[in-house]
Amino acid sequence: AAGHEVHVSTAVPEFVFTAELRSPGLHVRKVLLDCGAVQSDPLTVDPLASLEKYHQTAVVPRESILRTEAEWLRSVKADLVVSDVVPVVCRAAADAGIRSVCIGNFSWDSIYAEYIMAAGYPHRSIVWQIAEDYSNCETLLRLPGYCPMPAFRDVTDVPLVVRGLRKSRSEVRKDLGIAESTKVVIFNFGGQPAGWKLKQEWLPDGWICLVCGASDSQEVPPNFIKLEKDTYTPDVMAASDCMLGKIGYGTASEALAYKLPFVFVRRDYFNEEPFLRNLLEHHQSSIEMIRRDFLAGHWKPYLLRALTLQPSYDGPTNGGQVAARILQDIAVGKKCASDK
Repeated sequence: AAGHEVHVSTAVPEFVFTAELRSPGLHVRKVLLDCGAVQSDPLTVDPLASLEKYHQTAVVPRESILRTEAEWLRSVKADLVVSDVVPVVCRAAADAGIRSVCIGNFSWDSIYAEYIMAAGYPHRSIVWQIAEDYSNCETLLRLPGYCPMPAFRDVTDVPLVVRGLRKSRSEVRKDLGIAESTKVVIFNFGGQPAGWKLKQEWLPDGWICLVCGASDSQEVPPNFIKLEKDTYTPDVMAASDCMLGKIGYGTASEALAYKLPFVFVRRDYFNEEPFLRNLLEHHQSSIEMIRRDFLAGHWKPYLLRALTLQPSYDGPTNGGQVAARILQDIAVGKKCASDK
């Protein structure tokens, strides 16, 4: 809307961006620059596999990545590079002589440092390289629920970044054929293998469970509804009475914004979780379901208890607009890291 050209370099499918934003100024380029965490299932991170995959993805081809990305940034005449904490991007921008900004609530040096401890210290140099890459970044736009990120030289706090609602609660329920009085839990684990068998008796009587990310082959009981792959999740969250899932920035921020009680199952080796959990608990928005009870289907007492929570987050949720304004100012040279 502001008339800028935006180039997105990502390994994520293009439709993720074009479905939300149709603009001739948006260009999506497919490229793999990091790999995140390797999970064997939605609750289990493999520390050693994560380190080894990062080594193969971003360390072995590092010189080639830096050369290619710097050349590409110059070719599109970029004024600013914005990264969701992809480390090598910050160094590539510096090599191209272009300012860079990161945005996030965690950084990979912090995450991988825990993995190194768990995996017996292989790949220690990865963490130092990541921290050095981040030091090329001009500023970090830090989201709520953040973990320590000492590698960044300058930090600007921004409010929650959340997606806005498109439909009312009653519209969503009508579309799904669910009565206003029916209790609804949204099951949100970011996709599950087909091996997860959901059972009718796991829900309190009369409840409906809306399942995100179910595989095409996954069968569900009559009191469970599989949501379409392109379902706009914030609308469904706001139309539900509680959510059952794992803590990540997206689930936590939107649960807070829409005052949705969040029943979470803890996962190991993802150390952004305690900081987001503290934010949720501070606003009376969450309770933990023991993993043993989750896997055994002992959901009822947790779901019923979730209805007694009174989520109280009343902070701003316009972080997207705030961040966009800051990024625009930096891109046109109105703002530098020392401006406060």
